[in-house]
Amino acid sequence: MYIYAHRGFSGEYPENTMIAFQRAYELGVDGIELDVQMTKDGELVVIHDECIERTTDGIGYVKDFSFRQLRQLDAGSWFHPRFAGERIPALAEVLDWLSDQKRSIILNIELKNGIIHYDGMEEKLLTLLYSYRSWSHRIVCSSFSIRSLYRLYQLDPNVDKAMLVEGSQCGTLDMARVCHAREIHGDWNFLISREGEKISKKMDICVYTMNDPLLLTELIQRDVKALMTDFPNRMLRG
Repeated sequence: MYIYAHRGFSGEYPENTMIAFQRAYELGVDGIELDVQMTKDGELVVIHDECIERTTDGIGYVKDFSFRQLRQLDAGSWFHPRFAGERIPALAEVLDWLSDQKRSIILNIELKNGIIHYDGMEEKLLTLLYSYRSWSHRIVCSSFSIRSLYRLYQLDPNVDKAMLVEGSQCGTLDMARVCHAREIHGDWNFLISREGEKISKKMDICVYTMNDPLLLTELIQRDVKALMTDFPNRMLRG
């Protein structure tokens, strides 16, 4: 079972920052999960929320800022003063960093294209990824948005896609087939639901956000492909 660092090593470092990714990689995780939004000047940036106030010292929506403006914000002090000066990374910055790492991992890029629709996000993402085609890292693109996943399929049928679900949802398998997803990424409630148990026999399932090492054995018994955790140190040790 693979261990993914959820938004990097986000249990002990500010989420979706370069230090969180670096520390996760140093731990030996199998993969890193991150989130992308898009600025008003079309830059793909790594941040979970559509609004910036929870994880920066700014106020407003990502879509209303230029990349240059977002880079001036502090994305670390909210977590702890010792992380003052951490910045919102561009996705390109993360990919550049990853291209320098010798050990291959999986990079799970979640497209936050559901609450706010970022026109052209999928095209920009694939154009960026194509420039790194020679590397050894695997890319998985995930989203709660069926429309966004299907758009990725239209642009490139070969890109690895994962459909995100929360809780017990009927018709999950049908929706996954519509958008040509190869994996389902669900929470614990989805995994233990009747729908989750049914789908686990037909598709790979990854579970988010799992921080309890005592559940590792059950996850393995349920043949979970991967778990996403804020505390990869605990799960790797477990």
